[in-house]
Amino acid sequence: MTYKLHPLKIGNLKFFPPIVQGGMGVRISKSGLASAVANAGCIGTIASVGLGKFENLPGKEYVSVNNTALRTEIARTRTLTNRPFAVNIMGALTNYHEFVKICVEEKVAIIISGAGLPLDLPAYDPEKIVNLLPIVSSARALAIIIKKWQKNYHRLPDGVIIEGPLAGGHLGYSLEALNNLDPDSLMNIFQSVKQYLAESNLTIPVIVAGGIFDGREAARFLQAGADGVQMATRFVCTDECDAHVNFKMEYIRAKKEDIVIINSPVGLPGRVIINQFVKRVMAGEKVPFNCNYQCLKTCDPARSPYCIAKALADAASGNFDAAFAFAGQNAYRCDKIISVSELINTIEHEMCEALAKAKNKQ
Repeated sequence: MTYKLHPLKIGNLKFFPPIVQGGMGVRISKSGLASAVANAGCIGTIASVGLGKFENLPGKEYVSVNNTALRTEIARTRTLTNRPFAVNIMGALTNYHEFVKICVEEKVAIIISGAGLPLDLPAYDPEKIVNLLPIVSSARALAIIIKKWQKNYHRLPDGVIIEGPLAGGHLGYSLEALNNLDPDSLMNIFQSVKQYLAESNLTIPVIVAGGIFDGREAARFLQAGADGVQMATRFVCTDECDAHVNFKMEYIRAKKEDIVIINSPVGLPGRVIINQFVKRVMAGEKVPFNCNYQCLKTCDPARSPYCIAKALADAASGNFDAAFAFAGQNAYRCDKIISVSELINTIEHEMCEALAKAKNKQ
């Protein structure tokens, strides 16, 4: 028996297969990756953070350079695809609102926003030009957003991304929670979100993210009622990913035990691939730096042992002397670099195969 997948519907847009490529900053998912994913029918995503060459800029130039870089990247993506795509904007960015305004002005199809509750996001899109997708890690967080959006803006999210604790990068979980993971934590969060929406008589697309590596794992959530899945780590090892090949090789060389949690200078746990720099930092080493800007609201440059923005920018450029790669828990499972189209075709086939088997068992 074959299985026919349903498209992911966001507003009046349809995406097939129902896959969202997660935004990866700094400079990991730009126009190259986002356009390739969009051309394959899915949601490709530009990560807005750190697009401009900010490393040696005076503080007063930081915002303008990154604003220009975001507009440039949106324009470049449109030269590579005529399909809709998304921009991920972290709520913790000090220039968050400027990025939102740019995306609305540029009429980007979708804004994805996490790293803080985007409670005032609809205020910047009163004409509902853009589809708005918050990222949350609990039903409670979604309920807070929906209550605020309905009361103040008479608007619901156009979809929601539920991110579990196995994701890469900065995580919205405590160290204690990450050290005592429930293997089914993502499914439990997803089911609580679905229950909340049902009890509230609300219907919005639910996308599940965080640790999903292949189509078989994605199928488990689609079978349970998810409208789509978001995958980020898996897209790093593609030809079209914008990162330097050295960054991609960090994933391919990684072993399971190399994926570790660190305390990030911005006050959040972060999942990374361990290397010599990570070991030195974990041992207490500090890398002196002058911060002419504060790119993240939660960062205290005076107390930070190193500049994480520069570390991530260096990593994207392939220089790991004082840098590391953010990665999801399953990054070690990457074993080769392939094209985006081959990856998506493989995931789609795995989804259909797993869902067909599940249906045959019923």
